[in-house]
Amino acid sequence: MKSVLLSLALLLAMESAQADAAEDLDAAIARGRYLSQLGDCAACHTVNPKRPFAGGLALQSPLGAMYSTNITPDSRNGIGSYSLEQFGDALRKGIAADGRHLYPAMPYPSFSRLTDQDVSDLYAYFKHGVLADPTENRAAAISWPLNMRWPLGIWNALFTEAKPYQPVAAQTAEWNRGAYLVQGLGHCGTCHTPRGIAFQEKALDQTGADYLSGAKLAGWYAADLAGVTDSSLQGWSEADLVEFLKAGRNPHTAAFGPMGEAVAHSTQHFDDADLKAVAVYLKSLSVGREVASVGNDTTTANLVEGKPTSVGEELYLDNCAACHRSDGRGYRSTFPRLAGNSAVVGASPDSLIRIILDGSSMPITQRAPTGLSMPAFGWRLSDGQVAELTSFLRSAWGYRAAPVSADAVARIRALK
Repeated sequence: MKSVLLSLALLLAMESAQADAAEDLDAAIARGRYLSQLGDCAACHTVNPKRPFAGGLALQSPLGAMYSTNITPDSRNGIGSYSLEQFGDALRKGIAADGRHLYPAMPYPSFSRLTDQDVSDLYAYFKHGVLADPTENRAAAISWPLNMRWPLGIWNALFTEAKPYQPVAAQTAEWNRGAYLVQGLGHCGTCHTPRGIAFQEKALDQTGADYLSGAKLAGWYAADLAGVTDSSLQGWSEADLVEFLKAGRNPHTAAFGPMGEAVAHSTQHFDDADLKAVAVYLKSLSVGREVASVGNDTTTANLVEGKPTSVGEELYLDNCAACHRSDGRGYRSTFPRLAGNSAVVGASPDSLIRIILDGSSMPITQRAPTGLSMPAFGWRLSDGQVAELTSFLRSAWGYRAAPVSADAVARIRALK
């Protein structure tokens, strides 16, 4: 009888342990799913929504096209055979399981900041929470000798810091959480930090003067987030930042291009505490930097009276004023404000030119489910006309951004 009772006790203990292990795995998968949204992994690794994380997205570079890889748990073409250590090395060091160096189109210089726990949770999600897909990986379209991987080891030694984020003792837990997200999984510097001659980010955190100071990327301009230039986040509140990242729009602007995709696939899914932490950190970067002064607005009166004083003003009246208003303030959550918009008066006009040429759509989010679109004007406006319109917008309503040439428009048009 004692042996029977002992066996039952052991059986119950084993079942309890198995249940606990299953609960722990389920919790890790759930955390990993959230972390994958923080890192916007789907943006690069999902081309067909019906085949999530199967890779195949073409990533253009000066050397040629690279293709994102299959990161499903398929054992042959995905990461099914990866150990946790190998997964961590790929994520944080840019080294695949077979020892190959990954191209830094994979933002491992940012992901190197991830904690061991976050790496483990991501591993649990991609191993157990994603369906295996047999899609084969595509070789990079980079010719020899530029396709040799060994020089990337030197590049890594020069330009990456393979160590987890170290909290700044003088800052609050909320600030440190925001810094961890922005520098790490959010990999904001990948787009918003200018690149050096070796295509490296000029700074990886706030200790570098160039960090998040704005950068050109594939025909777009990722805005200055650190208050380095006249047009940045200095005039935004923390609540403005949270609203933008959650809804894709706020009283100052609306998300477009790659940032619109980031909002739709990633930042709208951040929980409120993480959004607030990101806002606290980003706002801290411009503390003490003056907000640029704005001159007298003589534009609104001219437009209201219907008496344009330039070709640019006339083009604005004919094509833009109905939605964006004579005062350039637009309509909240519907038609973005243009007066002072960072995409309009920022250091580079590239994004503004591209939006005028190709049109744009606001991201569809849970907070703002109507994805309003602006039509393309490039089919009926010449390069010279777009330059006139863009130059007007950058100098209207008291702002003083530099004018735009027809050659600059032609360069953006050629990127189609």
